[in-house]
Amino acid sequence: MNATIPTRSGTTSAADELTADRVTKSLLGYGVIAGPVFVLASVTQGLLREGFDLSRHAWSQLALGGPGWIQVTNFVVTGLMVVAAAVGLRRALGSGPAATWSPRLLAAFGVGLVVAGAFRVDPAGGFPADLPQATGISGPALVHLLAGAIGFGCLAAAVIVLARRLAGEGFRRLALACRAVGPAFLVGFLGMASGLLGAAGVPVFVAAVVCVFALLSAVFVHRYRVMPNTDGR
Repeated sequence: MNATIPTRSGTTSAADELTADRVTKSLLGYGVIAGPVFVLASVTQGLLREGFDLSRHAWSQLALGGPGWIQVTNFVVTGLMVVAAAVGLRRALGSGPAATWSPRLLAAFGVGLVVAGAFRVDPAGGFPADLPQATGISGPALVHLLAGAIGFGCLAAAVIVLARRLAGEGFRRLALACRAVGPAFLVGFLGMASGLLGAAGVPVFVAAVVCVFALLSAVFVHRYRVMPNTDGR
């Protein structure tokens, strides 16, 4: 008779699923750290790069200039971590509401970050000062913007879809946070991209990015905690 592994949510897992559970929890861990890594790396660069103004310049512009490879790496690594986390989420949810589409949408967001890292925006707003400022939009910049628009839309949809699952499982506060932050994040992006927010566009979007990444970390911590214990006890 196979032993069962207790979970913190009161369910059990067969002992022969222990290895798979360990893999799943490792993948979920990437979802916990992806947002903090991206935000910390971006803010640190913004404070250290000469001429960069966190209140006016988009984080994407940090990919320009000599040290730009750091932000490119930040985009790509964060995107890959999000994709790994999406795989973990798919494994953790198993079946039922949000089990298919929330991970898929989240993975699409991760891919969007990788593409955005590979294609850089144009110099604008005086940064970097040593590069010619754009008078139009280049092909790479257009790809970057499209990747961001699609990816951000998928991210907002992913957390909204996941809210149904969380509510059904009784985690109503986290579900409410998903339903509030997802649309607010998308509105913040559209407000900045369209120019409707004017000078407030970048700060508002930065706040939206911090909030949505904080939500993702909370979601993955939650899902990690309700996974089966893997210490064999």
